[in-house]
Amino acid sequence: MSVVTHSPLTPATVRRDNRRPVAYETTGSETDLVVTGRLPAELDGCLVRIGPNPTRPDPRAHPLVGDGMVHGVRLRHGRALWYRNRWVRSDSVARTRGELPIPGPRHGLSDNANANVIRHAGRTLALGEAGVLPIELDGELDSVARTDFDATLPHGFTAHAETDPVTGELFAVAYYHDLPYVEHLVVGVDGRVQRSTRIEVVGTPLMHSVALTDRHTVLFDLPVAFDPALAHAGSRFPYAWSAGRPARIGLLPRAAAGPDVRWFEVDPCYVFHPVNAYETADRCVIDVVRHERVFDRDRRAPGECAPTLWRWTLDLTSGSVTAEQLDDIPQEFPRIDDRRKTTPYRYAYTVAMQDGAGALGGSALLRHDLDRRDVAVHDFGPHREAGEAVFVPRGPVGAEDDGWLLTFVYDGRVDRSSLVVLDAADFTGEPVAVVHLPVRVPSGFHANWLAG
Repeated sequence: MSVVTHSPLTPATVRRDNRRPVAYETTGSETDLVVTGRLPAELDGCLVRIGPNPTRPDPRAHPLVGDGMVHGVRLRHGRALWYRNRWVRSDSVARTRGELPIPGPRHGLSDNANANVIRHAGRTLALGEAGVLPIELDGELDSVARTDFDATLPHGFTAHAETDPVTGELFAVAYYHDLPYVEHLVVGVDGRVQRSTRIEVVGTPLMHSVALTDRHTVLFDLPVAFDPALAHAGSRFPYAWSAGRPARIGLLPRAAAGPDVRWFEVDPCYVFHPVNAYETADRCVIDVVRHERVFDRDRRAPGECAPTLWRWTLDLTSGSVTAEQLDDIPQEFPRIDDRRKTTPYRYAYTVAMQDGAGALGGSALLRHDLDRRDVAVHDFGPHREAGEAVFVPRGPVGAEDDGWLLTFVYDGRVDRSSLVVLDAADFTGEPVAVVHLPVRVPSGFHANWLAG
């Protein structure tokens, strides 16, 4: 373990081979996994991570669209009860494994939910891009059925929805290449779509995420869009940089009855992941991880420019936008204390991408103190790769850093992974606990904490 604070990052030594898929499903026994340190008794839930893991690896295939696999570690009463991984049962996975397809409705050309796992209205849902319907998982991560939210979803869904921490509603923007618009969706606490609003756009932009303030949904209409030529050529990810397409940020009033969006132009760029957004007086502040350009020279991965932390400040009176770079370290997968969403906040946690912007992880986590404008670094050391870190508060109330950061860390020297627990208030200190897994968790996309 090597811990560095306020220090430039050196080139990564993490092996790239953690991107190779695992070839099997693992079910841990109902006995304790080996733990170094002491797991906090307050951690009652499951840390999950999802990503592409093709059942039939093909070096020619697009690396972002492999069959989804979800990994999870169950913690309770200071013990690590189990680890298991499961392929999300798309029709393709079911056929490959000789299984019957799971039930539920269908939408679009794909049912590959490989991008995110969330919990809403008592359901655990695997999510995918470009109109894929959510696939419900049970408490042991097995696929149960596709869902269209009790037949209330107009078309497909999206990979990166946001939950309002006060109302519990789920907000999303769904897109599909056959639709001449995108759909702003609000899913109520009962798990049914309460509102669906059509937003007119040019072509079909790749809208991976939204952000929320207490009054608006923030939309990112940026120059990455559906490319018919790529689709005709057989690409399973037919989205590319669209030079000349406007780049704009939209504010849709959350109480709006129609598509009353106010647009603000910004310099061309792309945002997969906002950090947070909030409003103060006549300003709207939007913090994001900003890519200068993606899917242009390299159509297979967003690795041609280094993503960095930026802030847009929208003047709601004049309509002007101020852009400010907050940090110059390449980074992605931002997370905050989710209780602070839609409000001013202090801390943001990201993964430092030392081995290039196309990486899905790096050997270090960053903690941004946005009040003091400084950065702390927790470096896991050579040959290690950390993924998205999830903040879990100690309790329902408390300070913004009163809790833990949980992340999966791969060690290339032993070809295995661990679940690492850090004290958020002692970010650069030694881990509180390390759960040693018997297998490897491959580089993936999003992680989340499923409480209880």
